[in-house]
Amino acid sequence: MASSSKTTEAEHFDVLIVGAGISGIGAAWHMKHQCPDKTYLVLEVQEDFGGTWRTHTYPGIRSDSDLYTFGYRFKPWTGTHIATAQEILTYMGEVIEDNDLAPNIRYRHRIVAADWSSEDKLWTLTAKREDTGETLYFTANFLWMCQGYYNHEKGYTPEWQGMDDYKGQIIHPQTWPEDVDIKGKKVICIGSGATAATVVPAIAGECEHVTLLQRSPTYFIPGRNENELADALREVGIEEEWIHEIVRRRVLFDQAQFTHLAQTVPDAVKEQLLNGVREFLGPDYPMDPHFTPRYRPWQQRIAFVPDGDLFQGIASGKASVVTDQIDRFTEKGILLNSGEELEADIIITATGFNLSVLGDIPFSKDGAPIDFSQTVTYRGMMFTGVPNMAWVFGYFRASWTLRVDLMGDFISRLLKHMDEIGAAEVRVELREEDKDMEIKPWIDPDNFNPGYLMRSMHLMPKRGTAYIWQHTQDYWRERDELPAIDLEGAEFVYERKKAKVPEDA
Repeated sequence: MASSSKTTEAEHFDVLIVGAGISGIGAAWHMKHQCPDKTYLVLEVQEDFGGTWRTHTYPGIRSDSDLYTFGYRFKPWTGTHIATAQEILTYMGEVIEDNDLAPNIRYRHRIVAADWSSEDKLWTLTAKREDTGETLYFTANFLWMCQGYYNHEKGYTPEWQGMDDYKGQIIHPQTWPEDVDIKGKKVICIGSGATAATVVPAIAGECEHVTLLQRSPTYFIPGRNENELADALREVGIEEEWIHEIVRRRVLFDQAQFTHLAQTVPDAVKEQLLNGVREFLGPDYPMDPHFTPRYRPWQQRIAFVPDGDLFQGIASGKASVVTDQIDRFTEKGILLNSGEELEADIIITATGFNLSVLGDIPFSKDGAPIDFSQTVTYRGMMFTGVPNMAWVFGYFRASWTLRVDLMGDFISRLLKHMDEIGAAEVRVELREEDKDMEIKPWIDPDNFNPGYLMRSMHLMPKRGTAYIWQHTQDYWRERDELPAIDLEGAEFVYERKKAKVPEDA
């Protein structure tokens, strides 16, 4: 495809970045500062930057991890420990403005195809303008996928029996209507994760009553929405750049300790987490079944609940929790397996999202479709047999953005290395010693098993038993290992662009 007439119509860039969310803006910064001699372009399907923080507009939308590590390493975070979506968008906007990234971002561009030409050593992307319907073509030497890992246009809602019988309104938080009115309404919020824990306290004081209906509970960390170390350093006049770095290191150290304890003494960590909830709900509240998960801590993501607002809402009586299975929807609400019927004017399905592998873009190589589920991942960022491409997939147990910065360093170093050796193509392939290793699903479900990942594991690239062929989710190991990757290791295969043979030769 790259050698067709479409290529002559295409705009060419050294690097194409897909997505203008937290990953794509970070990638653009790294291109600007680490590879200033290379041309790059960010393509985004939405009308503006922000990704997740623009997609989601439900009440109370906020981060579920601290902004000292969720923020970029190169821009100090000066706000609250846990931030609202608008605060994060403002922060990202400052990164764009301060670094003059806007001219390199194009919005409302939906990528509908991506093809690699082995002859030309180029990716050709076909994009459709969402606002005009125009079809455009772009070529690039390297493709940097930063579009996240879920479908932004439609969240996941199970198909419950009787949903058509229900006379009220059903809302998924991912597509929250602007005109919804919850004042004086009875609301059920189905879910148990970070979204439900955000929506429930945000609407508890506005609706008549909100019931958090969960099939099974999850773990939360309630705490004050502040960082005492940051406040203490500001009090004595330490510069924000220093505060950002010091607090970032402290948070990461504490997270590493907590993760280690969750794996080695899970029962003690479990009791610590439950005690944090008891402080808000009191010793007589039925922790089991409502807040005692069946799995050990950190098998699924643990959300921070600022100031324990979810539990404050429950303690005040404005919100309540029901732990049960849904039998079916009824005209008035939901019938539970226990036989109890919950009535509601509005039902919110905070039931998660649909996994999207590389934006669900049809990828091909020399016209033949690429099936990523048949590839093996290299450290969760490259894939066997797929040239000149990397995918930013962040951390579950640490802030996503930490990996954006690590990969920014790695990709910049890789691009420079290719220039140094005159390579036009790089791909990863199994080494000789890897040929007989066992190939397994993307991630060990005993290690991490959220529903969205389990539902779509068959779509994801595979992992191998050798460490480099896994996305280990271990930031504390990767922060040392990724900068030390030997780019001349046997897993890297480089090729030069073939010289054109004169037609009269």
